[in-house]
Amino acid sequence: MTQTLSRDEALAEYRAAHVPLYNQQKLKLGLFGTNVSNGLTMTQAETTFRPSWEQNVAIARAADDLGFEMMVPVARWRGFGGATDFNGECFETYTWAAGLAEATENIMVFATTHLPTVHPIVAAKMATTVDHISSGRFGLNAVMGWFSPEMEMFGEQRPHDDRYAFGDEWMSVVKQLWTSEEPFDFAGSYLSVKAGQAQPKPVQKPGPVLVNAGNSPAGIAFSAKHVDFNFATVDTLDNAAAYATKVRDVARTDYQRDIGLMTYAFVICRDTEAEADAVRQAILDAGDWEGANNLMSVLGLQSESYANQLREFQERFVLGYGGYPIIGTPEQVVEQLGGLSAAGMDGVILGFLDYQQELAQFGEKVMPLLVEAGLRS
Repeated sequence: MTQTLSRDEALAEYRAAHVPLYNQQKLKLGLFGTNVSNGLTMTQAETTFRPSWEQNVAIARAADDLGFEMMVPVARWRGFGGATDFNGECFETYTWAAGLAEATENIMVFATTHLPTVHPIVAAKMATTVDHISSGRFGLNAVMGWFSPEMEMFGEQRPHDDRYAFGDEWMSVVKQLWTSEEPFDFAGSYLSVKAGQAQPKPVQKPGPVLVNAGNSPAGIAFSAKHVDFNFATVDTLDNAAAYATKVRDVARTDYQRDIGLMTYAFVICRDTEAEADAVRQAILDAGDWEGANNLMSVLGLQSESYANQLREFQERFVLGYGGYPIIGTPEQVVEQLGGLSAAGMDGVILGFLDYQQELAQFGEKVMPLLVEAGLRS
């Protein structure tokens, strides 16, 4: 007797067979921020990294060869000022993803999209196109638009929770365009669509992998309802574990669905602790503190509640855009990645001061240890 799979079971079976982010690796790995100047580091420390197309292709192919699951870009429309104008030079992410899709074989390529800057009908079509170029390896990182000077370039910046209300409508339209075979109408508070339709449909069913980095109550609710993975900002492993449990509980209780958790980290791996710490210090000594201050001001991290931790937060932004710092020998790097996994993170997207050079070292010295630790196979 043939057993009929439920919708959720059928989706899980499909993704396990076809979508890299649902493979059997315990800890998924990716790269973050290769499409923008300075990557994740707000510093003038020495590096060969440049956000050129040639380097982006070389880095993506190297990550693909190592078996990494994802390339995730930063969406930027202007820099943060300061000595480096951090991220001021940047590639647009849908076309970036299309190019890297053609240049790689197995790794997933994401576009990071500020929802207010592109109509959902256009976004759905662009995403579908890249999904076909990549044979089903495309993912979409949905961002509500937190950097007010950027959003004001496009006309306005909505209040925080209104951004997620708009995002809820935006994502609802995109999902219908990816799945509905018949024209549909949509009438919301922000969006109105008459006889919406889109062909062809994405290669992935029901659509490309979706991620979001909302960590506020409104952001958690959006992730729990709409996306496949929430990207957490991790300060401590204990807080990461509590956050992962909370997000998964909201998804299951409020929306009867499962959700994955990932985070981002900045890696400094050297043969000795002293060498790794020397690189960390060089980055901080040449740090773009003005740029970090500008970024943190927009994020609201200069409120009184953060006064005692201001220097610590500034250091994290200078080192790696506020990501979890992983610094030490190859063995220590593996131990720290294992800590994130134990805290409930399904994957980590990584930043480096010098992506091309340090990725090669990561492949040679860290990847075998991740296998030994049971985090990779």
